[in-house]
Order: sequence, then structure tokens, then C-alpha cells
Amino acid sequence: MKQGLPVQAAPEHNCTAMSLAGLKCLVTGAGGFLGRRIVCQLLEEEEGLAEVRVLDKTISSELLQNFAKRKNKTLLTVMQGDIRDGKFLHTAVKGVSLVIHTACIIDPLGLVEQQTLWDVNVRGTQLLLETCIFYDVPHFIYTSSLEVAGPNCRGDPIYDGDEDTVYQSTTGFLYAETKRAAEKYVLDLDGLQLKNGTSLVTCALRSMYIFGEGSTFLLQHLDECILNNNVFLRNSRKEAFVNPVYVGNIAWAHIQLAKAMRDPEKVERIRGQFYYISDDTPHVSYADFNYELAKELGFGIEPKLPMPLMMFYCYALLLEIVSFLLWPFVRYIPVINRQLLTLLNTPFTFSYKKARRDFGYRPRYTWEEAKQQTSQWIAEVAPLRAAYLKNKTL
Repeated sequence: MKQGLPVQAAPEHNCTAMSLAGLKCLVTGAGGFLGRRIVCQLLEEEEGLAEVRVLDKTISSELLQNFAKRKNKTLLTVMQGDIRDGKFLHTAVKGVSLVIHTACIIDPLGLVEQQTLWDVNVRGTQLLLETCIFYDVPHFIYTSSLEVAGPNCRGDPIYDGDEDTVYQSTTGFLYAETKRAAEKYVLDLDGLQLKNGTSLVTCALRSMYIFGEGSTFLLQHLDECILNNNVFLRNSRKEAFVNPVYVGNIAWAHIQLAKAMRDPEKVERIRGQFYYISDDTPHVSYADFNYELAKELGFGIEPKLPMPLMMFYCYALLLEIVSFLLWPFVRYIPVINRQLLTLLNTPFTFSYKKARRDFGYRPRYTWEEAKQQTSQWIAEVAPLRAAYLKNKTL
């Protein structure tokens, strides 16, 4: 078992946070689950930004209406295009002083072609940063992932880890490899001298599993639950503790970090650093967490795994072999694989103490508030999903 290294007590810095007033900011992946929440919080800033540019391949009119309801005098500019398009990025980046880069493809099952995943998650990040350097953009925040750290293929656990925890990150997950490569590229460029005489400041936020209203992953689990007579499937052991983070809190961490980048007292501590971002959500397994959010609505959960864990791994391996053999004839993607099974069954929890100490991160929403808002959303969408799935099976 690998435990987090002890953290030396350090005084918390309570200097007044800098304002984002007058700032021009670009948010990539603004149509995504996290990106749109960041945009909403930027638009709600009391001292408004000069401009928020929202970048994604597609941004719905409904989402734009939601953004419009939240902004005051802030200019909202929509940039629809591909993160891999260098010419488009020049238009999107020119004139901004802060980039929050959330755009990526999350692919735990291998549904996306490997080259596409690498081109978007890694090459897209490189192109964006190169463009930022060309236009002397001083501040760059990268939305990283817990999976940069692990769990590794052996399923070695971490309990209450931190940024100094020593851990051998060996994994077969291509998604994790792309996030690791992109994060390294971002952090390695911190301190680069720009043409205007300033230097580039970069940081990365490693988020836990993100939950909340609008989560596509939570929606998938809900669909599976409804098809299973309103009983959540159990694909993780009860003792495989993780600590999810509410979408409103990880979005808030981005805002607080952006303010710290403009604070002369804080910027030297945070530059070139990565931070684990969690909140006060209880430590439970992935499967039990789904149940925790929905149990008051009458949903249940299977009491145990469908088979012993070792047998489950063998079953996943068999599905992978079948997928490989069928590959020349038909593309079959198993619903479970060994890497995903390891992720779901490895205790893996992290503290946000360093983020609190270095740039004043504190969750904006309590666990009770996050649970209430997420459960309310589940209550609203569950009947609609049930009707949809019923019609689909007829």
C-alpha cells in the first residue's frame, strides 16, 4: 500500500484575492460539462471581465441563452471551431490574457480512434499553447485529470494522497497517457520568456471524478439503472473508496487559480505546479456514490459484484480477446475492460490541502448543497429517460 507522504504544516496565505475585472479570457471546451460551468461562473463575477470567449466545436443555442442570462456587461464571444485547427486558434487567442483549457476527449472504453484521441488531447493542447506564446498570452490553466496519477495496472491504492505522493503510474489507458503528456507539455513551458518581456505562467488542476447536474456519465449510469428495474449496477467493490468532486467546485477552483495568477504574492508559489482538486464529498466507491445521489428517489443498488473480482478481470480479458479477433471484420467495443475495472476497484483518494494553502481554494458548495442539486436534477430527468428507454425498446 502506498500512502501519501506527510505534509509539513504551513501558514495559509490570506491576502486579498486579485480581481478578474477587465480581463479577456478564452475557455476551450466551453460546451462541455465542466467548461460551461466555468463560463457561467466567469460571467457571474461581481466585477465583470471585459470579454469571455467560449470555444468548442458546437455550442447549442440553449446553452448560449443560459450564458446570456448570467452576464452583466461582459462581452460574450462565441468561437465555434476545432482545437486542431491552427488558423482558427489564431483568431480565438489573439487579444486574450488568460486561457482556461478544458477541451479534451474522455474515452474510457476505447470508442475513439487512437490517433484522434492523441491529436485532440495532446496535439490540440500543443497548438493552443504555441498560439498563446505567439500572442504573448501570460496565463494558461490546464484542466488535467486524476488519471494522470493512476491507478496503475496493479491497482496499488492511495488513501488521502497529495502532490508529493510517490506512485508508479503504469497504465494501459490511452486517455491517461494523453492527459499525462499534455500536462507535462503545459507545465514544462512555465517561465518561458515572451516577446513582450513577461514570462508565461502555467498551472494544471487534476480533478477527481466530476459529478453534478448535466453529467453524461451519471446519465449513462441512470439509464443502466432504469433498464435494471431501477437498481444501480455494481461494478466496484464497496471498499474501493474514491472522492468525487462537484462540478461547481472544480469550476470554482479554476476561477480562484486565475485570480491567484494575477496576485504577485501568490503567483511565484503556484507557477508550474499541478494541484489535486477535490471537495468534502464522502469517500465511497463509484457504484455506491451513484446510489448515494439517488437512493432518496427510490433507486436501489446491487449488493455485490456480478462475480468475484478475479473472475470479473478474466471476463473482461475474454471480451478484449473477442474484440481483437473480430477487429478485421466488425468493430466490437466491450462494455468493460481490465483498465476500467481496475479504475473502478482501486481505492484512490486525494486531498486538496495544497490548493487551499497555495491559492486559497475552498469548495464553493458544501456536500449537502451538491447532493441536493444533483439529486434534484436526477429526479427531473429520470422520468424522461425512463420514457425514452421504454419507447426505444418497443
